Amino acid sequence: MAYEIQTAAAKYETIARFRDYAEAQAVVDTLSDREFDVSTVKIVGEGLRSEEYVTGRLTKGRAALAGLGSGAWLGLFIGILFGLFAPAFGWLSIILWSVVIGAVWGAIFGFVAHLATGGKRDFKSVRTTAADTYLVQVQAERAHEAITVLNR
Repeated sequence: MAYEIQTAAAKYETIARFRDYAEAQAVVDTLSDREFDVSTVKIVGEGLRSEEYVTGRLTKGRAALAGLGSGAWLGLFIGILFGLFAPAFGWLSIILWSVVIGAVWGAIFGFVAHLATGGKRDFKSVRTTAADTYLVQVQAERAHEAITVLNR
């Protein structure tokens, strides 16, 4: 015989509605500061949309430079790992060579990756998800208590 755990989904009530996420976050922070059990609270975004902010033009040179930086960091990380097991006199050269090799390969990969797009994406951007409205909701059995705590 198979058993399964059945849980009732908690019902929530909206106690506040905001246009800005920071305002909704401030309400939850206030509840927390006043020692309300915030594990019964959630912030719900309504009217979600994806936004992409263009931050600049991306050229082959800039793509190579970004790859160089990323490769150098990866090389540093790998160099430190290998350097831990190297003789005392060779660890610094291992780290330096790892950074140099990582930077060179990163620049090559960055350049080639940008070249492969064929000019179809010659810009840098940052994507975010935003909402029209943010609701602060509390489990139904605790909603009245939350409102009382906020009105103190």
